[in-house]
Amino acid sequence: MLLVVGAIALATAIAATLAKRADDGGGAAAQVTAIEGVEGTQSPFRGSVRPKAPPRDFSLRDQEGDVVALRGLRGRIVLLAPMYTSCEDACPLIAQQIRDVLGDLPESERAQVTALAVSVDPAHDSAESARRFLLEQRVRGYLDFLVGSRDELRPVWRAYGFSPQTERIEHNAWVVLIGRDGRQRVGFPIDFLTPEALEHDVRLLVKERS
Repeated sequence: MLLVVGAIALATAIAATLAKRADDGGGAAAQVTAIEGVEGTQSPFRGSVRPKAPPRDFSLRDQEGDVVALRGLRGRIVLLAPMYTSCEDACPLIAQQIRDVLGDLPESERAQVTALAVSVDPAHDSAESARRFLLEQRVRGYLDFLVGSRDELRPVWRAYGFSPQTERIEHNAWVVLIGRDGRQRVGFPIDFLTPEALEHDVRLLVKERS
């Protein structure tokens, strides 16, 4: 009898926990109700916390031909997202959500954040098409677009878990937040990306001491 009662109680707790996995209106990916008597790691972030790893530096050229080196952005918060310039759905959505977040930040915080798109379609992305994408999406001044050859971009894809765009397979859509120390901290898959959640996590990282 005790075993049956215990099994029912456990099943009820699990069911209640799964039922509460939902967006809390502030953009949290998956909120799980704590089960009484069970303690777990609590994250202040609304995105998914990425495993701690050494900084993954890279150096690429942006849409203006200027070299952007991640090492040179130490001390800043970096938003990094895979995009391609002919994309008509996920990439424009991500770019515009980043613009909304940066536009809403107080100037003192906005000055500490850099947003970068990294090409996942090097065969078709160029400095010219990157400039056109930024203008068409009205994100110029909010976001820089990094381009390069496949050999130059492949290490960045691998370091941050991005997949390239192909004729048969759509690339994965993420926004990765990189802390002041150059380490990736938080990731947002597009299904859980909202301006409110992204702004929340950006502001948490801005307030952290390096």
